[in-house]
Amino acid sequence: MDVILEVADQFLWDPMYAYILPARPAPYDYPDKFSNATHHSTWQYKPSTTFINLTPGPAAYASAWDRDNIYRQSLSLFLMIWLFGLAIYFVFATLSYFFVFDKTTMKHPRFLKNQILLEIKQANQSFPGMAALTVPIVLLELKGYSKLYDTTADGPGRWYDYFQFPLFVFFTDFCIYWIHRGLHHPLVYKRLHKPHHKWIMPTPFASHAFHPLDGYAQGLPYHLFPFIFPLQKMAYIGLFVFINFWTIMIHDGEYIANNPIINGAACHSIHHFAFNYNYGQFTTLWDRLGGSYRQPDQELFQKENKMSKKTWDKQVQVMEEVLKDVEGDDDRVYVPEAETKKSQ
Repeated sequence: MDVILEVADQFLWDPMYAYILPARPAPYDYPDKFSNATHHSTWQYKPSTTFINLTPGPAAYASAWDRDNIYRQSLSLFLMIWLFGLAIYFVFATLSYFFVFDKTTMKHPRFLKNQILLEIKQANQSFPGMAALTVPIVLLELKGYSKLYDTTADGPGRWYDYFQFPLFVFFTDFCIYWIHRGLHHPLVYKRLHKPHHKWIMPTPFASHAFHPLDGYAQGLPYHLFPFIFPLQKMAYIGLFVFINFWTIMIHDGEYIANNPIINGAACHSIHHFAFNYNYGQFTTLWDRLGGSYRQPDQELFQKENKMSKKTWDKQVQVMEEVLKDVEGDDDRVYVPEAETKKSQ
């Protein structure tokens, strides 16, 4: 994350902090408005990676809070994680909605009234909280407590540059499975995880529509990984984007991965309407070992049957059978039945 922070400092935060919190005034004979701070700041520029070298401009030395100031780093990281996450969410979810998501899903009898707006609202309410909770662990990364490395020479070797990716998937998939399953415990579910299960038939915009603590908990393994295993810095950034993209993809309703190993959108759709199955993030491995795997019906991969009344009625029946045990009374407000029938 230090790489992204350096880029953000160069083009955004340096001018902002120089304007909001300027360094103490320079002697009257300094004509350069930024030169005052060069005599007062002890901060020295050190590139965060050998792949990018951004020579700081005068604004980098013009604030009372230099780039190493922990208050500045905390605020910058909060804004960066929040806004960067928000940008990824809206860009990928919107693209998925227009080019991948089957709009026929919106005729499903368990599609909520104004659901897309509700999903977006929930996600926007959650992003600031998730960002704030994430800041402390990212600060530890910035202070050098993690095993993030820059070049191959700094890491275990060339072999590990490739091996870190399957290791990351294996580790995070294992952790998220147990965290996700724990969120379904009766003492936890209604308090934290129920907001995400409001969406029986999710759209791509449901991907980040969590309670903030729920979203933080399921994202925590990503940040824990570089404290346990080495991870290359650029890979760290790429995996951050990948995780957010994958989270959107398994909510897009496009059941492509008819694969016994991959936990795709079909597997995850079962989790949303059957609740107690398919907790995994990337693979079905831990669900199989944990006895919580439910294989998607073949009809979900057949265009003519996927959106049929027969399939939908079966999903509603399963949902209603499980719902009483998981939640009790159903407090959702669905699209009126008359509108659903009219649109079919």
